[in-house]
Amino acid sequence: MLDLFLFTLPDAVGDWHPIDDRVMGGASRSRLRHDPAGHAVFEGELSLAGGGGFASVRSSPGARGHAGATVCEVEVRGAPRSFKLSLLTDDGFDRPSHQASFTAPGLQWQTLSLPLSAFRASFRGREVPGAAPPDPARIRQVGLLIAARQAGPFALDIRRIALG
Repeated sequence: MLDLFLFTLPDAVGDWHPIDDRVMGGASRSRLRHDPAGHAVFEGELSLAGGGGFASVRSSPGARGHAGATVCEVEVRGAPRSFKLSLLTDDGFDRPSHQASFTAPGLQWQTLSLPLSAFRASFRGREVPGAAPPDPARIRQVGLLIAARQAGPFALDIRRIALG
């Protein structure tokens, strides 16, 4: 496994920034912050006001690819809500991404294995039909997203994100 992000130290969250539905008039808000216990927290409030309904954070672009990888692992805990992990293969802001859904496992830490073949291309919340799975050697950005009309406050604890 190649660790893309280990959130044990405070500076591990410094390259992440929110991209919420405010870009289209919504009212959701989110952030990725470091918890002194040695993990990151993706938290905020998902609002359906103003035609919104998504909150997300994304890493800054960087060389994150791992040729031959077939799975992405996330070590998480949190109330059982549905989230998505996003992988982007370029440095653009408003670009298609590949997303896989997962459900937070509750109060105990769990490592979830998401096969890269399960990631679906998406652009502005809509699936891109016929798109190939992400090329693991070209991954440049990683993101976390909550949507699916799950209004209200949310929090997801994250220890690591890895490719293998």
